[in-house]
Amino acid sequence: MRYRVLFMERTGADGERSEEPVDYLELELEEGVVNEAVFIERTKPTALHSQEVMHEDDSFLSVGAEVWEYDIADGREKEFLEAAKNSQMVLECDVVEETPDME
Repeated sequence: MRYRVLFMERTGADGERSEEPVDYLELELEEGVVNEAVFIERTKPTALHSQEVMHEDDSFLSVGAEVWEYDIADGREKEFLEAAKNSQMVLECDVVEETPDME
């Protein structure tokens, strides 16, 4: 099964990320749960202004987002969803593709 995952991404005043949100999920995952992880897109914080630096009053809004797609090993979806929840960095996790079972 394939999931599209939206991560919260903390950034500094210049909009550059201050940590890797994906790392928080990886720490929670057992080996073999993820077959493949693909980066999709990154959005900068909405508090950035035209000069590409946040005003001091807006620095508390320094949160952007990253979107990734994860291909999960058969039968390990529950483990993946639990790890996503425990990472505390995942905002959304949606199925984007279901593969029929082979018989």
